Amino acid sequence: MVNKVKKGILGDAIIEALKDIYDPEIPVNIYEMGLIYEIKIDDDFNANLLMTLTSPNCPVAESLPAEVKEKVQSIKGLNNVEVEITFEPPWDKDMISEAALLELGLL
Repeated sequence: MVNKVKKGILGDAIIEALKDIYDPEIPVNIYEMGLIYEIKIDDDFNANLLMTLTSPNCPVAESLPAEVKEKVQSIKGLNNVEVEITFEPPWDKDMISEAALLELGLL
């Protein structure tokens, strides 16, 4: 039970950290953009994030995942952090949260 609570708190902390990282081309954080597909925290408090980019030719294809790893790795209570990039399913604007659409004036 303690692990679930800590994992829940850590999961929330990861999401908050991701909300501080912005796509350089769109003024919305990567979490609200829908670039984060999955966050897993195992019983040893290792985090694995599955994310995508807006396109395979994204200019920050190397730096953005590194920034995500560095930011999440700084969260106390986590051990190892791995960031995996996928393009399945490909990102599209329908993955942007309603809050981000509102912020962008698209709602």
